[in-house]
Parts: sequence; C-alpha cells; structure tokens
Amino acid sequence: MTALERLQAICSALPEVTERPSHGAPTWFVCGKKAFVMLHADGHHGNEFPHLWCAAPPGGQEELIAVNPGRFFRPPYVGGRGWLGVRLDGEVDWAEVAELCQDAYRVIAPNRLVALLE
Repeated sequence: MTALERLQAICSALPEVTERPSHGAPTWFVCGKKAFVMLHADGHHGNEFPHLWCAAPPGGQEELIAVNPGRFFRPPYVGGRGWLGVRLDGEVDWAEVAELCQDAYRVIAPNRLVALLE
C-alpha cells in the first residue's frame, strides 16, 4: 500500500471525515471543515522527503521532536499552532501513524465526535 492508501484507510475510519485536496495535497477534514492531517508524499517547502502534518495535543509537538528529531519536526505554516511533521521515508511504524492521526482527530473534532471513539 502507498502512504496515501494507508492514510485514507486510517483517517476515513474516523467519524465524519472527508478527504479533499488542500494547497495541492491530500487533506483529511472533520465535518468537512477543519483539517487534521495533510500528506506531502513528494515533500514540501524545503522538506524534500515524504511526510505528513497533523494536529497534535498541547505539548505533543515539542515532546515528540525532543524524543526523535530525526523522525518528527515542526512543519512550516502550522507548526506555530502545535502541528507535528512526521517523516514517512525509511521504515514507517503505521500503528504509530494511526495513533498520531487519531490524536490529531481528537484535537480538532467536536466533543460529540470524540466521544464516539471511546
């Protein structure tokens, strides 16, 4: 499976998620409005490797970058709002990516939808 196919499976399994391009990249939205994951399969903005951007809970971006700066980074544009960049080159732990996407969903989705995950 490609990274796009894997992310489609992960994100589309969450309640009220839609996918459409945003800024030229596949992006997943909650309730059709708020983005929570964006894929840059061919790289973007100086990061010339496949990666995704996802919303992160408060402090999550800093914590993950500190633990593994070779895998996680602060993405341009949205990094100041706490979003996390995740490299998808090399060996990818797709279970971890799924957890990150679910965490991103929880950050962005309304409480009524987050409750459906519990």
